[in-house]
Amino acid sequence: MRGGFERMDPTRTISPSSNPRRETEAEPIVELHGVGKRFASGLEALDGIDLNVARGEFLSVLGPSGCGKSTLLRIVAGLSEPTHGTCRLALGEPDKPVAAGRIGFVFQDPTLMPWSTVTANVELPFRLAGRVGAEERERAQSALRAVGLAGFERAYPHQLSGGMRMRVSIARALVTDPELLLLDEPFAALDEITRFALNDDLLHLWETRRPTVLFVTHSVFESVYLSTRIAVMSARPGHIVADLAVDLPHPRAGARTTPSYGAICERVSRSLGLAMSDTRT
Repeated sequence: MRGGFERMDPTRTISPSSNPRRETEAEPIVELHGVGKRFASGLEALDGIDLNVARGEFLSVLGPSGCGKSTLLRIVAGLSEPTHGTCRLALGEPDKPVAAGRIGFVFQDPTLMPWSTVTANVELPFRLAGRVGAEERERAQSALRAVGLAGFERAYPHQLSGGMRMRVSIARALVTDPELLLLDEPFAALDEITRFALNDDLLHLWETRRPTVLFVTHSVFESVYLSTRIAVMSARPGHIVADLAVDLPHPRAGARTTPSYGAICERVSRSLGLAMSDTRT
């Protein structure tokens, strides 16, 4: 099944000729200063992460397996506390706790409830908040239409392909209209054709809705295609060793076959190679 993300709010669209990087030169929505993480086992996952993410930016965090990318994302989401350093989020109203729904999280596995329909899975954030009325049901239907799953509302997860289950997970993350969307290698387990299709759909979503996206991946090609900027992490303990702009125009349909895309992939690959051999004494 191949479905594209539809616009859920036409008032938030951008012109295809606009420059996303120029628009994201704004106040940071995520600020990490000296963030480190050491687990109780003694494993040091992160060491001295300094990273800002601007509002409306699509930032990919790229690095080898086990370098702490997922740990970093969980710290940003508030699911884990740093051992040292600070993580500050500028979401919602200043000087108030981050409201539920301001952050959407898509995990590596779709993590759907197998006993519930597609609609019920997407409505889960509202059910946890104790409010599922007409407005919430319509927002769930809108999210499903946005990820190309109209007509599958009453299906169960076991009746869907892997790519469709991931679409449900993305719809669930979108349903609260989050300011910050966190994605932890959501397409890693999918076949290449499905992965390319979902890359296109996610990119269209970002181009039309413009959430701030923090996307974890270990694919150079995926990171270049999707991002406005790439932060490259070293092997564990993870730290940022390169911060690279991706100056490709939007929309990016056909970008994978251009010389510019190939040149940026080569530059990012070199940075990743250096990062993998980086050691701290």
